[in-house]
This record gives sequence, structure tokens and C-alpha cells, in this order.
Amino acid sequence: MPDRRAIIAGLLAAAAFPAASQAARLRKAISTIVPFKTSPFPYRGKLPDGSGPFLDVTANGRHGHTSPRGGIYWEDETYSDRSTLLAMPKGFDPAKPAVIVVFFHGNGATLQRDVVGRQRVVAQVEASGLNTVLVAPQFASNAQDSSAGNFWTPGVFARFMAEAAQGLGRLTGAKAAKFDAMPVVLVAYSGGYNPAASVLKNGDIGGRLLGVILLDAVFDEADIFANWTARHRKSFFVSAYGQSSASGNAQIRQLLAGQGIDASSDPPRRLEAGSVAFLASDAAHDSFVTRAFVGNPLQWLLARLHGFPR
Repeated sequence: MPDRRAIIAGLLAAAAFPAASQAARLRKAISTIVPFKTSPFPYRGKLPDGSGPFLDVTANGRHGHTSPRGGIYWEDETYSDRSTLLAMPKGFDPAKPAVIVVFFHGNGATLQRDVVGRQRVVAQVEASGLNTVLVAPQFASNAQDSSAGNFWTPGVFARFMAEAAQGLGRLTGAKAAKFDAMPVVLVAYSGGYNPAASVLKNGDIGGRLLGVILLDAVFDEADIFANWTARHRKSFFVSAYGQSSASGNAQIRQLLAGQGIDASSDPPRRLEAGSVAFLASDAAHDSFVTRAFVGNPLQWLLARLHGFPR
């Protein structure tokens, strides 16, 4: 279920910033969780292969989905949270070159407890030194399910990003058009690979996508990640992985090699156009976002993205 206290706190935080001085708003970090009209869930469509409806179970007036890993999850408990996390670090300046980091969480997660708390994604983005904002939607809430929901449908992620631009504009006092034009870095952890693959396959934000960072992800859809990387040689692709996703990463690397694309096994000095790297780690899957090939790997990688200093 949605964290109502976090949502209410977020709405109050947004209301606390009148349309006065933009500079005053940027003297402190902002982190808020708000409901979106365009969100991964609720989702009443079909499975992406067209084999049947996503909600395939009905009992006592409730609708549910049969997850391959988690069994039956009910829509009202698992697939009804429209929350999105919006965050920006102290010193963020929308008038300067900036980038949007979009984070897709893994299984068994909620935004406040896991993305903000356990995985420290907001803190890592702030510590990276990038002039950046963070956008993180809630997928299946606290469930063993990687479903992308509405993000399976072409065009929905683009509408989600347009709504995020409006929300970020309200929080900063800047025009939404500024955020609409910002380049994007897509980050996916664990089960976040599924919606990430859909975004890449659908091409919803086109040339805005600077690159992709995967954190112990890729349990399927290796061909989508390989094909996107091969077609977008002006973008970067970095996948840090442990034992859990070693097989999927090996498949991507093999597919890229078949197209004549060499990948590095060393941590990149810079994230730049054409960078392709696969970084092996023996770190545990559950703590991979905070400890992988280095401590705080998301912070470490984002700090190597040049051209957007805070």
C-alpha cells in the first residue's frame, strides 16, 4: 500500500514552496513522494506477450495477478500505488546544464523504506556532485514481481516523464520545459530490468537518453539491452553485476561481441559516449545498490559523468 504519511508530507513540502525566490528553494535539498496520474500501476491491460490479462484472478470482488515468483498478489495491495519520488540535491541549479536520473527499483521494495532508506539512492545522487534531479516511480509494492505495468505500453513512459517535468517545475519554480529538455540517465536495479527493457524497446524518450546503468539486473531481455547499446553508440551502457545476473550479462556481452562491439571489464574513468562496461562483483544481491564493485556504486558511477557539475 502507498506510504500515506510520505505522500502527505510530500504534498505539504511542495505547498511550502511559494512562487517566490527560486534561489531560496535551492539552498536546501528537496525530497518528496507524490501521486502521479501517469504511473506504472494500476494496470488493467494484457501481458506483453498478449497471452492473457495481467489481472488474471478474481475472488470476492478483488482482482489479482499471478506472479511467477510471488504467487497471487492483489491489485488493491500491490498494484495500486501511484507514488513517484522526486528529489533534488542542495545547490541544484536548473539554469545550468543538468541531467535527470531515473531509478527503477527491484523486487520487494517501496520508495521510502528501500529507495530512500535502505538503498540510499537520494543520498548517493546528492553525493555524486552532479547538477541533477532524481525521479523514481513505484512499481509492484513490496512484492516479488518485476512487471512494468503501464510502461509496457509505448508512449506511457514519455507521458510519465512529462508529468515529472511538471512536478519538478513546481518544486523548483523553474519552467517545466527546462526539465522536458534535460538529458536522462536510466538506472535499474534487479527486477527494474523489466521496465528498463520496455523503455529501451519502445524508445519513448528518444535522443534524450544519455546512457543506462544496471545494478545486478538483467534476468531476461538480454537481446533488448544488446540491441539498444549497439544502435546507440553515442550513449553509454554500464552494467555492474553479481552472481545473480552473471548469466544475463554474459549474454549481452556475447551479443555485442557478435556485432563487433568490445566491452571493458574495468570501472570507467568517465561515463561518455560509446562507453560499454561490464563490472563483475562478488557482492550480495540484496545490498548491491550500496556495495558492489565499490561502496555506493551509483554515486561512484554518476560522479564520472562529466559536463553537469553542480
